[in-house]
Amino acid sequence: MSSILVYALHYDGAFNKNSLGAVAEGARLAAELGGECHAVVVGDKAGLTDELCASLGGYGATKVFRVEGPEGLAQPVVDAMARVIGDNGHGYALFGGGLLGFEIGAGLTARLDAGVCMEVTNVRVEGGKLVAERPILQDSSVSDVHYRSGVGVIIGRLNAFEAKEAGDGTAAVEDVAVEFAPHSLKAQMVTRGEQRGADVNIEDADILVAGGRGLGKAEGFEALEDLAGALGGAVAATRAVVDAGWYSYSAQIGQTGKTVAPKLYLAAGISGAIQHKVGMQGSENIVAINKDANAPIFEFSDLGVVGDLNKIVPKLTEAVKARKGG
Repeated sequence: MSSILVYALHYDGAFNKNSLGAVAEGARLAAELGGECHAVVVGDKAGLTDELCASLGGYGATKVFRVEGPEGLAQPVVDAMARVIGDNGHGYALFGGGLLGFEIGAGLTARLDAGVCMEVTNVRVEGGKLVAERPILQDSSVSDVHYRSGVGVIIGRLNAFEAKEAGDGTAAVEDVAVEFAPHSLKAQMVTRGEQRGADVNIEDADILVAGGRGLGKAEGFEALEDLAGALGGAVAATRAVVDAGWYSYSAQIGQTGKTVAPKLYLAAGISGAIQHKVGMQGSENIVAINKDANAPIFEFSDLGVVGDLNKIVPKLTEAVKARKGG
């Protein structure tokens, strides 16, 4: 019951970053529990090579259960994980952030009559069991979630778990034949849209330049795109400007958008309302530019610049380009 099973999503010969984070987190927790971290992968066996599956050992997994079936769809994974857990007695199922993880986790919870916690930002061991920590009340407080069920399902928030490599280890690969339920095979993957309309996946970007209503108009994003290009990053936006039609929804950050954790988050003209804060507070370094010295964003920024962003951003872009030699 001390072993943890992690779902690892893969696409085009690589594992999803949030899945790798979940494997690393599962390995850390399993070690504290005195158990092992295992992973389950579902897809075309030709694409799920022994080498690819075994590479999860580099993040701490000791065994990978490989199931041949439809990849990228929730219900077949529910069938596969229920089978693996039933055969091996895992005490917990762990998922990285993302819509597919939420869907699979919910389905697995119903299938196993398990306890579940979503939007988890941290997990700890207490009394030989796992306790999930979930922000509540617009992230103003944290709730501790304990499990009473035989299996506990833990679904992380996007970027909550660091994809930390554990060395050069390789995981044992075991093929599992799963008989999928008829309803599990009714859905088919027609088109895969990894970026959901964006040229760059802001969830994976190390540098983000985000704009808010302080830009004044949609054209203000042109200056942010220039700065992001100079820094080698991507552009993001608040809900207010997305609702106004100034920028694409795929770039929205916040409670109703995406959660990000870049190394640098530069906020231009963003007040820092709690709805936006919950989507970017995990950033390693936060720099804010705002003409209002009392803007809430300065309360949690590492560096704040009070001034006119329309003058500061172009100058900053010039300075970055000059530093990089044009």
